[in-house]
Amino acid sequence: MKRISSALLKKIKVVAMDVDGVMTDGRIVYDGAGKELKFFDVQDGYAIARARRAGLKTAIISARGCRAVKARAKDLKFDRVYLNASPKVAAYDRMLKVFAVKDEDVCYIGDDIPDLDILRRAGCAVAVANAAAELRPVAHYVTQRSGGRGAVRETLEMILKAQGQWGTA
Repeated sequence: MKRISSALLKKIKVVAMDVDGVMTDGRIVYDGAGKELKFFDVQDGYAIARARRAGLKTAIISARGCRAVKARAKDLKFDRVYLNASPKVAAYDRMLKVFAVKDEDVCYIGDDIPDLDILRRAGCAVAVANAAAELRPVAHYVTQRSGGRGAVRETLEMILKAQGQWGTA
C-alpha cells in the first residue's frame, strides 16, 4: 500500500471529492415514486465537519446532481458544490480560483475514470478502496475503507492528524 508523507499532508488547504462511489457506496437507488436515494456515512460527515472547523475548505465535484446531494452538502456546510460537472476538471479549475490555491494545496478523493484528470493534478490524490483500477497508479494513497463506508473519514483523519488538528478540531 502507498503511504503519504506527512509533509504532503501538511500542505493541504482544500479537500474536494466526488459523491457517487466516494461519499456513497456508488449505488443509485430509486424509490417507488422515482426519487433518487443516497446513503451517506455518518462518520464521513463527522470528519467533514471537523475538517471545516480546523480551517480546511471543502468542495464536491460531481458529474451528477440530485436533491439528496444538495441536502447533504448544505447539512455539512460544504464551501463549494459543483454538480453536473462535465468535464470535472473545469469545475476543479474554478474551485482553485475561488479558493485562491494551487494544485499542491488540494486533496482530491475519487473513485472512477472521470476523476483521473483531477487526481493527476492534485497535491494529494486519493482513490477509495473500491476505485477503478486505473486510479491506483495515479493515487498517492488508496484508502482501506470503501466509498460510502468511511473512506472520506479515513482520508480526513490522516490529513488532520498530520496537521496536528485531529484532537483539537
